[in-house]
Amino acid sequence: MAAESPAFTLVLPVLPLDDEVVLPGMVVPLDLSDAEVRAAVEAAQAAARSEPGKPKVLLVPRVDGTYARTGVLGTVEQVGRLADGDPGALIRGRSRVRIGAGTTGPGAALWVEGAQVDETLPDPLPGQVAELVKEYKALATSWLRKRGAWQVVDRVQAIDGVAALADNSGYSPFLTTEQKVELLETADPVARLKLATQLLRDHLAEQEVAETIAKDVQEGVDKQQREFLLRRQLEAVRKELRELNGDQEGEESDDYRARVEAADLPEKVREAALKEVDKLERSSDQSPEGSWIRTWLDTVLEMPWSERTEDAYDIRGAKSVLDAEHAGLEDVKERITEYLAVRKRRGDRGLGVIGGRRGGAVLALVGPPGVGKTSLGESVAHAMGRKFVRVALGGVRDEAEIRGHRRTYVGALPGRIVRAIKEAGSMNPVVLLDEIDKVGSDFRGDPAAALLEVLDPAQNHTFRDHYLEVELDLSDVVFLATANVLEAIPEALADRMEIVRLDGYTEDEKVVIARDHLLPRQLERAGLDEGEVTLEESALRKLAGEYTREAGVRTLERSIARLLRKVAAQHELGERELPCAIADEDLRGLIGRPHHVPESAQDPAERRTAVPGVATGLAVTGAGGDVLFVEASLADPETGATGLTLTGQLGDVMKESARIALSFLRSHGAELGLPVTDLKDRGVHIHFPAGAVPKDGPSAGVTLTTALASLLSGRQVRTDVAMTGEVSLTGRVLPIGGVKQKLLAAQRAGVTTVIIPKRNEPDLDDVPAEVLDKLDVHTVTDVRQVLELALAPAADGAAPEVPLAA
Repeated sequence: MAAESPAFTLVLPVLPLDDEVVLPGMVVPLDLSDAEVRAAVEAAQAAARSEPGKPKVLLVPRVDGTYARTGVLGTVEQVGRLADGDPGALIRGRSRVRIGAGTTGPGAALWVEGAQVDETLPDPLPGQVAELVKEYKALATSWLRKRGAWQVVDRVQAIDGVAALADNSGYSPFLTTEQKVELLETADPVARLKLATQLLRDHLAEQEVAETIAKDVQEGVDKQQREFLLRRQLEAVRKELRELNGDQEGEESDDYRARVEAADLPEKVREAALKEVDKLERSSDQSPEGSWIRTWLDTVLEMPWSERTEDAYDIRGAKSVLDAEHAGLEDVKERITEYLAVRKRRGDRGLGVIGGRRGGAVLALVGPPGVGKTSLGESVAHAMGRKFVRVALGGVRDEAEIRGHRRTYVGALPGRIVRAIKEAGSMNPVVLLDEIDKVGSDFRGDPAAALLEVLDPAQNHTFRDHYLEVELDLSDVVFLATANVLEAIPEALADRMEIVRLDGYTEDEKVVIARDHLLPRQLERAGLDEGEVTLEESALRKLAGEYTREAGVRTLERSIARLLRKVAAQHELGERELPCAIADEDLRGLIGRPHHVPESAQDPAERRTAVPGVATGLAVTGAGGDVLFVEASLADPETGATGLTLTGQLGDVMKESARIALSFLRSHGAELGLPVTDLKDRGVHIHFPAGAVPKDGPSAGVTLTTALASLLSGRQVRTDVAMTGEVSLTGRVLPIGGVKQKLLAAQRAGVTTVIIPKRNEPDLDDVPAEVLDKLDVHTVTDVRQVLELALAPAADGAAPEVPLAA
């Protein structure tokens, strides 16, 4: 390490350097126009006249008026003129001087005493110092090469002294005055070289980062310039092509701002669209967000925000359209007629919009398959003069299908409701939500829950789709939902809809539908002209009554299609001449034997109720009403079997009904004249045929009781009797549901006498008059009345004289 010891005392004039630092070994030109510089040089020259050697000055940095503690002994090498013609002096820094007290001397300069600093180092240098010298030279060489100073590289490489090498950094232009003063005041050459190395290393790191940033910026600018030029060229090519093809529309189709401002949008929708346009203008063409925004804007601009169709307020005309396109279904026709009448009166009184909501409707058409629920929606739209859109919900399990996807997802789309409105092209269409009871739910959400807002008349005027994220007014839309089973619809959703039941068609209505709608359609599909094949009413009635047994008319239409195909084929083979008429006796030769012969038309020995223990009940399934047979048997006493066995894939409620019926007969069998000991000592087996079909519900209670009573008494159940009703432990017959569907099923099956609970008598008002005319309906309150009506006398098997029910 160097030792700072005053070798001898120096008296020197001070040459102050404002915001500049000169280190030993540096040669600097100074302007003599400055009074302090000129005074110091003249004082040094005056002192040099009495001393040998060159004039000497003390170069001291002055920062913000404060002198440094250390200066540099400098010799005036030459006095003359600078390159610009001003007088100047060339001064060389020699060594560091520790500044002492002030003193006097010739001239106007400030004189001070100083002690020269000893900066000698041992020879040879230690290994660490040699490595430091090597590192500094490498860093300095790298920096100089980047600046192209190749001649200076050789000069730096030729410096051997540690002190001289450290002081050489004084030439570095990137050092601040404070950093140069720190180098000047660091007396130890090794510490000074470490400091110079660190400063040079930091500068190179900053320079590298700056160069990287500059390179990236330049590359981005070059890319933007290249993209700009290519796009201008592309626009020029497109312009030439448009002129060549005669298309003068220009770029207006691509100008979203102009399209938004020109579109008739609601105020909030316009504001949202303009915000997206601003984002689009700020985003790069290569940004994926730009594509999302364009797709969103296209969707918003395609929506019919201000389009509405005028309702046809011809009430009589609308009713005529419904009557012409659908036979029966009086409840739905009356409801649509009421809706149009109310809409007309509200419009006449200026009450079209109340509280931001319009007068839409939400109806749920519930009924078995094939009764015309889906086609009714189109007829309603036709009658109202509105657009019609069908939305199939069967099997939908994703909540986003209703409310749409968020725009951040790839391939995001609005929900089915928004797409239906866009497809209709108006804000007040008739939207048919088909098979709403088939909607499922899984980890992707519950679509039925998303429909709560859509189908709520108090909320759907502010419906928000996740994709659009703007309010959509659905209050003027007529929603018609279809379902086969009301119980499958969530309770909260069913509460928001007005339920209209379609319980199926009577045989007369089926004949009318087949004659007026199904036959003309199938004639066209079979390639036959109207009049070439005619079906007599007897043939249509037999098709509806014996070849099909359903609540709707789908199977009936397939039977007619099969019949017409057979006739067309026979005509092409030369086996039948056209035109021709088909009667009921021709059906067997064309499409085979009937599949559903009424029980009353069968041979008495072949009827199901020909043996005791079999009774005919009535039930409601997803396909409408149907007849349900109950069979009961007693186990042989020798087998030792006891207890109750139930088969036929029964639900818990139906199993409980069987136990109640058995308990009633055990406790009241004596007064009914039944051998109740058989019920105690022998096993009872009750079976419901069609074992593959699940069955449940309480309405088979009277049928179970009647079957068991028939088994124990040995009296057959009358073939023409069917029954329904829940039974209690005391023998009371309690009300059930689905009376209309059950009576229609009884009429289809050829039953003539039906037993229902007394408390269901008001439900007979809903049953068509032509069905009631063909049925003898008895209302009962006690199971004893049921047994009197249903069981034939044991003697001759003839029907008993039935007393009037209480």
